[in-house]
Amino acid sequence: AQEVQAAAIGDRLGWYDALAAGAATSTEVAEATGTDERYAREWLEHQTVAGWIACEDPTLDALARRYLLPPGHVEVLTDREGLAHVLPLARFAAGAGKHLDALVEAYRTGAGVSWDDLGDDLREGQAAMNRPLFVRQLGHEHLRSIPDVDAALRAGGRVADVGAGYAWSSIGVAQAYPEATVDAFDLDAPSIERARHHIAEAGVADRVTAHCVDAATVSADVAYDLVLALECIHDLPDPVGVLATMRRLAGDHGAVIVMDENVGDVFTGEPDDVERVMYGFSLTCCLPDGRAHEHSVATGTVMRASTLEAYAREAGFAAVEVLPVENDFFRFYRLR
Repeated sequence: AQEVQAAAIGDRLGWYDALAAGAATSTEVAEATGTDERYAREWLEHQTVAGWIACEDPTLDALARRYLLPPGHVEVLTDREGLAHVLPLARFAAGAGKHLDALVEAYRTGAGVSWDDLGDDLREGQAAMNRPLFVRQLGHEHLRSIPDVDAALRAGGRVADVGAGYAWSSIGVAQAYPEATVDAFDLDAPSIERARHHIAEAGVADRVTAHCVDAATVSADVAYDLVLALECIHDLPDPVGVLATMRRLAGDHGAVIVMDENVGDVFTGEPDDVERVMYGFSLTCCLPDGRAHEHSVATGTVMRASTLEAYAREAGFAAVEVLPVENDFFRFYRLR
């Protein structure tokens, strides 16, 4: 827990990024990041004895010692689109820790702690955790494995990305399919503000538009070729209503794809590494946020396939197919 907190500090202050540029003393790290040398020195020494970073010559005077990231640690700690980049988990976990008092009170009363209350650490941590998958794999690998979807997007298809957050998924689709256009929908205003910044920075603003709006209000005069909901259905107070909207937006011929947690089909009570992580997210974020809304179904992060299928059938779909997409943490569904 202490190392997660220290990692979150290093993330926020840019200390890992400073080390990724090359070996540096505590003074050089502090000067490069506009921070205090004494704190930087303590953090660097802690990170060294914890094995996160290395020191070239620990026998030197404290201010002369040079610290660096071992090669295998660079992607993990600083490559924001690397598939091994896990530093955002520290920011998420440390950010959730700020709200333990509110969470404990919610657990006593049955109330909730909303996404707005949880704040930017969780927004940014969540978006950053999924960024490598969305930018590196979603369009370039996963959607290409679905022949009719791949063909439609190559031909300039329209995509609706529901619950798009920071829009890394929308950006990833647009980069993989230069002819496609994407509408990113989300109700969270701070997320959409960041999404617009990322879209412009990625150079795809001519084909990706971020909308701060309830997708249920979107006109479906022209149906979308692909409607996506990526790791958000379990968060929604009314998943059936959102799935019904997705069905409407897809019209008669569009594909509806949901990505959600790759958990077991049933609760077994046996140790499970993926479910251990997902229940942890549920305890500190997803379930409390879901319960912050009236008439919430309170799904929680651990949404099993049978739960999604029940929601989909209530929303008017006839069948739910699990797609043959390999991913340790996420399962891809096609709703027919």
